[in-house]
Amino acid sequence: MATKIRLQRHGKKGKPFYYIVVADARAPRDGRFIERLGSYNPNTNPATIDINFDKTLDWVNSGAQPTDTCRAILSYKGVLYKKHLQGGLKKGALTEEQVETKFQEWLDTKDGKITGKKTNLVSAKDEARKAALAAEAKKKEAKAAAIVAKNTPAVEEVEAPAVEEEVSETPEAAADETPAAE
Repeated sequence: MATKIRLQRHGKKGKPFYYIVVADARAPRDGRFIERLGSYNPNTNPATIDINFDKTLDWVNSGAQPTDTCRAILSYKGVLYKKHLQGGLKKGALTEEQVETKFQEWLDTKDGKITGKKTNLVSAKDEARKAALAAEAKKKEAKAAAIVAKNTPAVEEVEAPAVEEEVSETPEAAADETPAAE
């Protein structure tokens, strides 16, 4: 019997949640399965993957073929890398200690990347919240200034004294001014 490691869809419309199962290749997607290996929730960021590592490794070693998406999930969790290292152990290229140290180093770097992504998401969220609060405070100050301007009585502008008309330098105007001065 050909067995596949694949996803079984659950959850409501638009909010999928998957079980990672081992099933007969002829069984329908959400039908009968042999064993449930874990779960996958793509709704969170980063996606939440809960898997029984040992059971999954046993199934992969016994010949169960993962689908493309499950292959990516198993690769992400290190199941396929562990299988690869065990193949080197069987061929005599590696020792058991080397396999464990290489796998542990890989897990440490992977955990570092995941925690880095989580901290970046949290800091980006905090910065977005701070920017939103600053924009809101600025908008609130503008509204308060507009209300103050609306509620204060309008002060009528004091008219400036009229500017005297310019003296024209025509001879008649000059003649009019001279007798007045005498």
